[in-house]
Amino acid sequence: MEAAWNRSVLRTNNERLLIDRLRTDGATSRAELARITGLSKPTVSTALSRLESAGLVRELGKVVVPGRGRSPVLYEADPGAGHGLGVHVGRRWVRVALTDLDGRILARHDEPNDSGDAEGAASKVVELARRVTAEAHVLPQSVLHTVIGGPGAVDENEVVRYPVGLPGWGTSGIVNRLQTELGTGLTLVNDANLAALGEYAGGVGQGRRLFMYLLVGAGVGGGIVVDGKLFPGAHGAAGELGYLPCCSATGEGSAGGTRHALLEESAAGGAVVAMAHAKGLLDVTTAKQVFDAARAGDELARTVVAEEAQRLAHGIASVAAVIDPELVVLGGGIGSSADLLIPLIRAALPRITPLRLNLAASELGDAAVLHGAVAMGMEITRELVFETWQRAQEPTDE
Repeated sequence: MEAAWNRSVLRTNNERLLIDRLRTDGATSRAELARITGLSKPTVSTALSRLESAGLVRELGKVVVPGRGRSPVLYEADPGAGHGLGVHVGRRWVRVALTDLDGRILARHDEPNDSGDAEGAASKVVELARRVTAEAHVLPQSVLHTVIGGPGAVDENEVVRYPVGLPGWGTSGIVNRLQTELGTGLTLVNDANLAALGEYAGGVGQGRRLFMYLLVGAGVGGGIVVDGKLFPGAHGAAGELGYLPCCSATGEGSAGGTRHALLEESAAGGAVVAMAHAKGLLDVTTAKQVFDAARAGDELARTVVAEEAQRLAHGIASVAAVIDPELVVLGGGIGSSADLLIPLIRAALPRITPLRLNLAASELGDAAVLHGAVAMGMEITRELVFETWQRAQEPTDE
């Protein structure tokens, strides 16, 4: 019994090793797989045959090598063996993408989130998920997992706390409804965390060992990536820069004393508009209008932007003193004005901290959260496909 179990484990490990190498290296021959893995050629052939029969690996054909006899057959991991959904639920938009196991987006839809509540957002997610699945001509049962980025900190029990701007998001009723109507596994992740992961997977954070993503828009949040993995902290709140005390006092705290404003209260979109009104720019209703006016040369708008940069610099300096990031990436709606903000933040930082900080604008912009959801969903779905197949083999192995 123990010998049979050991053989089964060894076989599973060999098959996992081969499919991982094919995903990393692309199309590869059996001889080359044997060389780079150290497995024997018969072992590689047997494993590839099983993986091919399961639909996890496919033969691409032969490659002609001049001057050699028999042409080697190339194999690759089949990207169509399973599918996943990446979702971004924002305060203004819902974005849904269907992907294969290579992370390639097969269909995508973005629509305004005009409901203003969690139930409406969930309905929009389900509607768009069904639409992208149908457009990609993918069977619903092949869609195995959904990763959703949204507001709030997600703790170790997958409970969403502080979903500012989307009341009720992440409650058990919403989660159960999404799982039932989507028919997939479900992972909820903080939107700024996924934006950070997106920048690591396909943006300015590629190759960075430790960097922080700062999302500034209707709220303020952040994500920390260490060696390609999200660092959530003990309760999922690592990187929540919006809860940092900021520089100005405001009102009374819970104990009756003076309370310092949080960075989200001082630097998010509403705060930018409030600063503009205080300086006499009474016609502006959005932070974007303030930044557009600053670009057009309005001096009052420029002073608002300078103050915004000062407040963000305080937040960045505070976090940098703790985690010492290799790079700080600025993104989100207000972050899209990095062309104005980053030079001002760079000028402000030396007056606040002796630490040297490297700043960069997001390369993915509004798509960062969705790209992060796709990247995480691809990894989860790949594992699900393999594990599902392995479990299906168990009865025949007894």
